[in-house]
Amino acid sequence: MLQNPLQLRLEKLEPWQQITFMASLCERMYPNYAMFCQTTEFAEARIYRDILDSIWELLTVKTAKVNFERQLEKLEELVPSADDFDFYGVYPAIDACMGLSELLHALLDRDLLMEAMLNISQQSVLTVADLEVAQGADEITNDNQKQNEAVCEEWDVQWAIFRPLKDCTTRDIELIKDLRTELKEDAVSNIGVVVE
Repeated sequence: MLQNPLQLRLEKLEPWQQITFMASLCERMYPNYAMFCQTTEFAEARIYRDILDSIWELLTVKTAKVNFERQLEKLEELVPSADDFDFYGVYPAIDACMGLSELLHALLDRDLLMEAMLNISQQSVLTVADLEVAQGADEITNDNQKQNEAVCEEWDVQWAIFRPLKDCTTRDIELIKDLRTELKEDAVSNIGVVVE
């Protein structure tokens, strides 16, 4: 587990802030899944996109209703198996699915919000660390993670998502929409994948 002072700060967030933080990280993992689908024709990335959009809608539209159990069932069909694919892209795609699954489980059982948020934060950093190692970097540990530029950048982005959220005392729909728009328009994943 890679640690960062951010993790202690996250625990102080309100539930809507925690959900927004998790949705933001899933948004950043989405291009990894979309690229995998484009390359392999394994599944339709649009289904992942729709599930994630339903969570954003829940955060911004008062009347939104989402059947999380149904969304989880849909997501389960989207998860690739590493045994079936002989290329690295399957791993970030699995990570993206695991992140979204974690978020859906936490929405079904709000007692899991804190744990899920820390897990997704960790998952996103590990996706980056795993790729670095696959590309020849030394194994990334707590002690040496500061020497790895890509891992530091990932923590920086998570801090950048966290900061405006922590400053809100009440649910700020505009802030949530701005975050979502910015992440969608950037369309760059945590490992630098860009999907057209």
